[in-house]
Amino acid sequence: MQVLVIEDDEDVVDAISISFQIGWPGVELISTAEGKAGVELAESKNPNIIIMDLGLPDISGFDVLRQIRRFSNVPIIILTAVAEEDDMIKGLEWGADDYVTKPFRKMELLARVKAILRRQNSSPEECPLSCGSLRYDPPSRKFFQNDREVVLTVTESNILYQLMKKSNQVISYMDLAELVWGDDYPGAGNSLKVHIRHLRKKIESDPSRPQIIINRPGIGYTFITPDSH
Repeated sequence: MQVLVIEDDEDVVDAISISFQIGWPGVELISTAEGKAGVELAESKNPNIIIMDLGLPDISGFDVLRQIRRFSNVPIIILTAVAEEDDMIKGLEWGADDYVTKPFRKMELLARVKAILRRQNSSPEECPLSCGSLRYDPPSRKFFQNDREVVLTVTESNILYQLMKKSNQVISYMDLAELVWGDDYPGAGNSLKVHIRHLRKKIESDPSRPQIIINRPGIGYTFITPDSH
């Protein structure tokens, strides 16, 4: 198990290291203070998960995120002091799986890491799950729309899987957040909104007028089984 930390604040790196020493001993932690080196390590080391800051000394954390997503779907958690909603939306839309603001609670961060890795390494069903034109293939953990593979992040995959399991039913925001992250933490609703928006771009013919993932204002979401073509 290997964790890559891209962070230029040594105190934060130490705090992350202590979190793993206490709650998950044996994990190998590798770190770098620079974004370019982080991209290189992500490609050469192929870590199990990446924890990264947005404010890096050489290049923007958003650039790091974009470059890593060109070659890897490794789970990425943004850990930053930037709490602006626009930055959170941008980070999640560009492929981050979670967004944690500083100061952070050490055990909460560790719990988020474990939740993401647990979802990535589990195969929830032995049998394929099909809903019209969309299907989930457990052996490969991939989604397909008709014959086209839909490339998703770990969190997007879990959201879509949970919605497909309850197709044509309403699933509340709270219930979906708990299924995806194990907790309806503060800000989970906003994170869901961003991930759903990104999912629509990947599976809806017109994301501005969704026909598959429908929002029920004040209640939750409904997955409407799409037609096969």
